[in-house]
Amino acid sequence: MRFTYHFQKVVDLKSTEKTQAEWLLSSAIGKLKSEEQHLMELVQDKEDMLQGISSSSQQSLSAANLQEMNRYIHYLDECISRKNNDVAYAQVNVKKNQDYLNDKMLDEKVWMEAREKAKMHFQQEMLLREQNELDEMATVRFAVKAR
Repeated sequence: MRFTYHFQKVVDLKSTEKTQAEWLLSSAIGKLKSEEQHLMELVQDKEDMLQGISSSSQQSLSAANLQEMNRYIHYLDECISRKNNDVAYAQVNVKKNQDYLNDKMLDEKVWMEAREKAKMHFQQEMLLREQNELDEMATVRFAVKAR
């Protein structure tokens, strides 16, 4: 006789939910890395611009060019500020997805343990039946020999 778990579809569903939660977390981590990379690029652009201003201060630049560079630095500061907010939001999203994955992993573990308990119980019952059959066969043989 073969073991069949009555709630196998629930176990499969929990496993699928866990896999989907892993995908969500992976996507959230990818988004966070992308946001962090973009932030680093903005900071690098600002540093390059500041370096350009300091090196151009040794050269003569027109006031219009300096104002334009300062406006661009101000724009980069605003972009960096917004990107910091985006990074913070992405970090919160990663944390939320980690918690969600932990919940799904726990659900799956509970159902897998229930399945294993049911399987162990089934195997014990099968061993008991088998032992009872062997005992009955031995009793019948003994009775036949005793005649």
